[in-house]
Parts: sequence; structure tokens; C-alpha cells
Amino acid sequence: MRLLLVEDDNHVAAALSAVLARHGFQVTHARSGEEALQALVPEGTGFGVVLLDLGLPDQDGYEVCGKIRKRTSTPVIMVTARSDVRSRIHGLNMGADDYVVKPYDTGELLARIHAVSRRTAHEDPTTVGEDALHLGPVRIELPTRQVSVDGAVVQLTRKEFDLLALLAQRPGVVFRREQIISEVWRTSWEGTGRTLEVHVASLRAKLRMPALIETVRGVGYRLVAPAA
Repeated sequence: MRLLLVEDDNHVAAALSAVLARHGFQVTHARSGEEALQALVPEGTGFGVVLLDLGLPDQDGYEVCGKIRKRTSTPVIMVTARSDVRSRIHGLNMGADDYVVKPYDTGELLARIHAVSRRTAHEDPTTVGEDALHLGPVRIELPTRQVSVDGAVVQLTRKEFDLLALLAQRPGVVFRREQIISEVWRTSWEGTGRTLEVHVASLRAKLRMPALIETVRGVGYRLVAPAA
């Protein structure tokens, strides 16, 4: 996923960009509100999320958020030291999709990025309306959490469904192991790796499509969209 990081502190931006890159993000760094707005011309230029620090040198961060919202529907997560309820409400009213208060836990930030991405996943061309993902013979009903292959319902556990839905929302994209664990299990990679491997093996067996989820050695997994 491409992510636009709007942060005027180069040291903070460098450290955060390194963390995001390790979790599979392609980061573009803007140091001011004007740079951010230029990066979003035309029509968002393919960014999945904008991570917007409110303490910018040239413009008020809230105003930048409002301008971003007028030109693109790309999700915006505000990052600020202002923790009062009034500031959070104002940020949401200006068009932010979420609000993170400094100092924040990196795992929480990653989870929030993935969460706002999920909420806009219906814009992906693989979706059917806003309620289903349709990949060849595989249909994933998001509201009912039901999966079928060639019309036959496949019974999945809660985590199996969450894992499949995550991979299916970005067919062909490699999800790092750490990213999957953070998103599906809401925890860190340590001690959870074997659990992920077991769930991938179970999905392959239940769907009777061993090639559906491909292992990318040393990195993670990706869903290989089958032919219709």
C-alpha cells in the first residue's frame, strides 16, 4: 500500500517511515501542508492512506485535512499531541477517518491504518457492491462472514475468515507476516508465527485450493486470484 506521511520533523518521519516500510508500506514523505496537497494531485495519486501530523509549519493541520477531503476520498488519520475530546471531534468533523494521539504504540497505529483501509476496500475492483469479494469461484460475503466455492458454503473459523478476507482484499499483494499478525490477531509477531502457518494450511485444505494462498519465502503470503 502507498502511504502519504505528512510530518515536518525529519527525524520522526525517517524513523516512522522505516517501521512502515518493514510492514510493507511504500511511504512518500511530505514536510508541509502544501507538499501534501501537491502530492495528492491529481485525485489522490493512488495513496491508500494519508497519515497527517497536525503540527505543520505552513498551514493549520485541520485546514489541510479539509482541503485533502475536498480533492480525494483517500482515508486520513490525524496524528497529534492534542488529546482533548473537542480536538478529536473537530478533526473528525474536518473529514478525518481516525485520530491517533502522541505518544502512540506502533502496533496500534498499524492496526488503525489497516482498519481505515478495510472500510474503503469496497472501492477495490475485486469487490461486488460493498458486501462481497468475488475471486474466481470463491465468494466472500463480508456482512454474513460466509465463504463459498462454486456455490458450496465452506465453514471457516473466525480467524480463518479474517485471514482470508484480509488477503482477498488485495489479490497479488504480498502481506508481511508481521502485518497479518497485527491485523488478524491484534498482537505482535513473537510466538504467533506457528499459529499463522496452521491457519494458512487449514484454509488451503478447507477451500481445496492449495495454490490460492502463496507463501513468499522470508516475507509472508499473498492470495493468487484464480481464474473465473
